[in-house]
Order: sequence, then C-alpha cells, then structure tokens
Amino acid sequence: MTSHTMAMKAGGAGILAFGLLLGVYFGVLTLVSGWEFTLDQFATFWHFTVALAAGFGVQVGLYTYLRRLTRHGDAAGKVAAVSGGTSTAAMISCCTHYLANVLPVLGATGLVALVGQYQVGLFWVGLAFNLAGVLYISSKVVRASRHMAQMAQQA
Repeated sequence: MTSHTMAMKAGGAGILAFGLLLGVYFGVLTLVSGWEFTLDQFATFWHFTVALAAGFGVQVGLYTYLRRLTRHGDAAGKVAAVSGGTSTAAMISCCTHYLANVLPVLGATGLVALVGQYQVGLFWVGLAFNLAGVLYISSKVVRASRHMAQMAQQA
C-alpha cells in the first residue's frame, strides 16, 4: 500500500469520526433535552462543538495512518514504531477531553446549574486536551515515518 493510499484511508477514517461524533452529540442531546434545546446549544456553541469534533477526526486520522504505517513495512520486515502502551496512551489522551461533552449530559440528573456555569471553561479544557492529543500523535507519526524511511534505505 502506498503512502498516498494510506493517507487517503486515514483521512476517510478521520472524516467518518468527525461525522459520527457530531451524530452522537446531536443524538444524545436530543434524547436528553429535546431537538429545540439541541439546536439552541449548537447555535450558541457551534465553534466549540465543531472544533472538538474536527480535532477528534484529526486524531483518528493520524492514529489510523500510524497504525497502517507500522503494519506496512518494507520487504525487510515490519517495524512496530509504537508499542501497545504508547498506542493506548495516545488514544486515552485523544479521548479524555470528551469529558467536557459528557458533563452537560450528566447535568440532566441535577448538575445543570453547575455545568451551565462552567460550560465554556469545560469546552476550553476539552480543546486543550484535543490539541495535546493531536500534537502527541503527530510526533509519533513523524517518528515512525523517519524510522520507516531509515529501514527502507538500509534494505
């Protein structure tokens, strides 16, 4: 598989993740609070919601590319650029910011005022974790790409 094909498939996975996350957002919020509330929340916070979903899509795309890169080495053998522990840490770092999205749902059980008061702050925390996840996975992709290029030169 060429690097162009791997990048296209990873991009598709990222776009799918972006769409699925927005679908989950609209689905959960509609079930919990109704369609009008969902539309009002999205209209008010669309820039945060879209940024979080886009960041998640980028992370999924990078992670997919990284996984494909480490599975498709040259003829000399496949090289694991990232251990299972590091891969797990990357996925944890890219998903922890979704606590900011879960907390408003928990508000339906009595924390509405508390969460409403800190909602924008929670979005900013989510975006910070999102950026950290993108940077972390990007560094692993760069490291793996360099390693694979070195292996290709030695073959």
